Order: sequence, then C-alpha cells, then structure tokens
Amino acid sequence: MRNLRVSDAEREHVVELLQRAIGHGMLDLDEFAERTDTALGARTRGELNSVLVDLPGLRHEDAVPAGPAATPGWGAEPAFETLAGRPAAGRRVELKGVGSTLVRRGRWQVPPEMLVRNKYGETKLDFSSAEFTSGAVHVELDTKWGSVNLIVPEQASVDLNGLDELKWSSLTDKTDSSRAAGTPRIVVTGRVVGGSMTVRYPRRNWFA
Repeated sequence: MRNLRVSDAEREHVVELLQRAIGHGMLDLDEFAERTDTALGARTRGELNSVLVDLPGLRHEDAVPAGPAATPGWGAEPAFETLAGRPAAGRRVELKGVGSTLVRRGRWQVPPEMLVRNKYGETKLDFSSAEFTSGAVHVELDTKWGSVNLIVPEQASVDLNGLDELKWSSLTDKTDSSRAAGTPRIVVTGRVVGGSMTVRYPRRNWFA
C-alpha cells in the first residue's frame, strides 16, 4: 500500500490537513511550508504519510498499526481523517505550490489571513459554501505564470485595491466589488505576474 501512486487530489487533501494542523498550533509556518513541499512532490502513499504520522488526529491508512494493537474499526475508516475545529483566530495560513493546482472549495474553513504562493499553476478559491471564521478575510497573492479564480458569495464585498502588481496579467472582476457593506469582506492584496485573475459569483446554471 505504501508504494501505491497518489493523485493530485490526494496531495491537495493532505495539504488541507496540514492547513488545519497549523490552525491548531501543531506546526509553525516553516514546518508547514516544508511539509507542504513534501506533500506536493509525493509520488507514493508512503511519502504522503510521512508528513502526517506525528500529528494527532491526522493519519493515512498506512499509519494504522499492524497486529492486535490496532484499534478496532480503523479499517473501515477513510484513508485520511480530518481534524475537527476551526483555525485559531489571528493565524495566517500559507498555501504553496509549484506547477500545481491549489483548490479550496466546498465547506472549507477560511482563516482570517491567507498567503497564496503558486508558480506555473492554477489557484482556485471557492468561498461560496465556505465557513468563515471572521467577518473579514485578507488574501495575499504571490502568483506567477498561472491563473487565479476567486468565487465569492453574492452577499460578500470584495476589495481589490491592495493588488499592487499586475504585470503581464489580466484582471476580470464580475462582482459588485464596490459594495462597501457586504459581508464577509474579502480583501485581496499582493501580485499576479504573467497570468490571469477572475473574481466572480457562483454560476447559477450551466450556461452562466
């Protein structure tokens, strides 16, 4: 099992688990960055498991102890188990990728601050069904030669004034970003170099 190849979806799922671990104070930013690099570069389940084995509440199926000491019922559980709870207030979570697809969607928990670094890849942050831990979210971008797609709730407000560098890039804002009173408030700063950025509401149908 340890030598089975892993997919991009499995790698991204492990990065999500590491994100939750840093929110619980189990990892510092340097450890998170190092383990994220390992997870994104992992080819087998054994390599993925190596970044989770010492984190309570997080495990890969290969981390289940063999023999009578194994906890009954573990074999029926999913390959990965997530941590309960929310990221600690005031924490900044870093998402990092190189030639990767960084995706957050569904009912994921949004920390108050996010730093997204991605080079030669695609970044998609779908906030439409997310659970916000604060009324305002600061998203700092540092992306090069890739696309950034932000999907925000229709009641949200978006502030793009802090984007201080759009170089060889295009920006398409399909939202009413001037809405000052909308909540949650999503503040986007940083830079997008050699790529495209789109901010939009969720599509209501296939033809939207």
